[in-house]
Amino acid sequence: MMTSSTVTPVEMSPPSTKSDAKDQVPETDSKLFEDKSGDITEDSEKLVQKTHEENPVKGNEDKTNDGAEDTSKTVIYSDRNGKSEEEKVKEGGNAIRETGTGSQADGEGKNREQKSDEQDKNLAENSEKAENNEQQETNSERKSEEEEKSDGDEKDKGQIEEKVEQSEGQETGQTSDDKNAGNQDKDKASNEVFPSGAQSELLSETNTQNGAWSTQAAESKNEKEVQASASSKGQLVGYNWKLCNVTAEADYIPCLDNEEAIRKLPSTKHYEHRERHCPKEAPTCLVFLPDGYKRSIDWPKSRDKVWYSNVPHTKLAVVKGHQNWVKVSGECLTFPGGGTQFKNGALHYIDFIQQSLSDIAWGKKSRVVLDVGCGVASFGGYLFDRGVLTMSFAPKDEHEAQVQFALERGIPAVSAVMGTKRLPYPSKVFDVVHCARCRVPWHIEGGMLLLELNRLLRPGGYFVWSATPVYQSLPADVEIWKAIFRKSSDNKCYEKRMENNPPLCEESDDPDAAWNVPLQACMHKLPVDPDVRGSRWPEQWPLRLEKAPYWLNSSQAGVYGKPAPEDFEADYEHWKRVVSKSYVNGMGINWSHVRNVMDMGSVYGGFAAALRDMKVWVMNIVSVDSPDTLPIIYERGLFGTYHDWCESFSTYPRTYDLLHADHLFSKLKKRCKLQPVIAEVDRILRPEGNLIVRDNVEIINEIENMAKSLRWEIRMTYSKDNEGLLCVQKTMWRPKELEARKSSMY
Repeated sequence: MMTSSTVTPVEMSPPSTKSDAKDQVPETDSKLFEDKSGDITEDSEKLVQKTHEENPVKGNEDKTNDGAEDTSKTVIYSDRNGKSEEEKVKEGGNAIRETGTGSQADGEGKNREQKSDEQDKNLAENSEKAENNEQQETNSERKSEEEEKSDGDEKDKGQIEEKVEQSEGQETGQTSDDKNAGNQDKDKASNEVFPSGAQSELLSETNTQNGAWSTQAAESKNEKEVQASASSKGQLVGYNWKLCNVTAEADYIPCLDNEEAIRKLPSTKHYEHRERHCPKEAPTCLVFLPDGYKRSIDWPKSRDKVWYSNVPHTKLAVVKGHQNWVKVSGECLTFPGGGTQFKNGALHYIDFIQQSLSDIAWGKKSRVVLDVGCGVASFGGYLFDRGVLTMSFAPKDEHEAQVQFALERGIPAVSAVMGTKRLPYPSKVFDVVHCARCRVPWHIEGGMLLLELNRLLRPGGYFVWSATPVYQSLPADVEIWKAIFRKSSDNKCYEKRMENNPPLCEESDDPDAAWNVPLQACMHKLPVDPDVRGSRWPEQWPLRLEKAPYWLNSSQAGVYGKPAPEDFEADYEHWKRVVSKSYVNGMGINWSHVRNVMDMGSVYGGFAAALRDMKVWVMNIVSVDSPDTLPIIYERGLFGTYHDWCESFSTYPRTYDLLHADHLFSKLKKRCKLQPVIAEVDRILRPEGNLIVRDNVEIINEIENMAKSLRWEIRMTYSKDNEGLLCVQKTMWRPKELEARKSSMY
């Protein structure tokens, strides 16, 4: 019988009891989700009226949103498909598209013409400025123009547009020639984009968070009674990127490949050498690209095969080839869908579990799964076919690059080990925990590792354990050779125990504290209050995605200041608008090439939820110094992890297609320098992958300058009222110079 775990829900505690959390999270504005009203300009009224005339349906939609004065800066980007068009969007309204070649409709008025003339004028001025800036950057590098061209132009298939600044308060006594403007746009093959109401709404909504929410940093600090975050301040002036000079080369994971720290470990008995040991100084170097690297194969074909040149490792194919893990086939590595436990394929194994226990109900009752010792993650990869999201993990060990294979296939996975610390997830969040001969010594140290899974498993959830037939005769394995265990839903069986073993955790032990917290051989009591998280099973998928968790009540203030359930719903609605109106069609992103997505600073998981109908999965990251909302993300059938972005993330290089950062970097800058963070972004992001940043203008400019120094393409920039939006695309460029080896860092 599975041991049980107790609940400590995310609650609104008074400031006196959560002083640490309050110090780390600024106070909120209770009106952050409310639309601006009363400041519609005459120009805006004319533009909206014109929209109504051209498209009555859109006009009706516009009535639901209030307009705002257009003091924005212009956005320019190249359409990757080669299309040329102009798109103008007003706050609270929908896009009005104008072709660069057609004649304009009568009656648009002088204001429209004046804006066009101002934009053309500023386009020319800023293009000249951009050229000068680029020339200065080029001269500052220690390379010839020929070297830069051979490196930086490999993927340059289009023009890199620069941000066009539109002066605020400029006199409008100008005229423009619309036909000339159209011809210029046609020649440049570029778009002018004014952000939609969803974009502008987001800039104001996501800027402030509520101070009463507990953060993971505060929870873990209170649990361990150690560790205060140090601040590192300083303005970065120039960027001289070099290649990382490390043993791991193209597979470098800074916090898992810290050779000096690993050598100094007093013991590796509990897999300490597979745990995180971050460098004292975060690296600012760039990781090698493997020879012959090419854009990853698109999903779902990637589940069956990947380019060998992208993950040039054959050891696993040699060692595990007879078990159908991975095989070498020409220029590809293929994955038959088998494995140690999947003789008839992963789907057959998945359906066998369902047939053995119908209550598991894949994709309905059981939505979020933890796969321990995942191998190449075929189990999680095929659970997608059953509507299940799987967090797979395995250590970076002698089974060469298994997690790297998983991510290259488009399957969620992280590098982690069950060692001496808690896994970076809150308690009671996984519907099912799975282990197919995952080589974990469950019984040692008082069952400490099994009790860690017990912490993570939802009350009433299932632990699925199986092993290969070779182990069925071993005495230690006979009783648990193949079994499905159900965790208790209440405390009755524990209260009747004759012997208190394993012991119950102390009441002061916080089961949700998970950032660098040591493991303990104890189990937490289960909740008895029906309104507390963990006392009830979530709604069935997909209803749980859209419905606020039952344990969020109106007496709690949400992260943005409204009552928690209302906050949750408002967040979801505006992210749906942002994704549908801006991200999908307004960024120049080719979504057919996007599979692995990361929200670097998630709150309620609204961004991930808005991408539900796309063929992507989203790793939601809740920063350790942000409100601890990760339990909410899991409750709605999504997943994620805690992380401190002042450190490296536990993933291989080149494993994500899209990174999304909403007001993350401005918070990070208070604690650490941004250049190492951007170097980490470069490490994680695949070539041709995109980074979307929302932050204040100062941060946007700093990130944009760093992106240019990395030879990234600037897809879009936008700024208004000191808030900005940036979309950049990584290229294949790598510097020539190798960084000097610093033993203290590696």
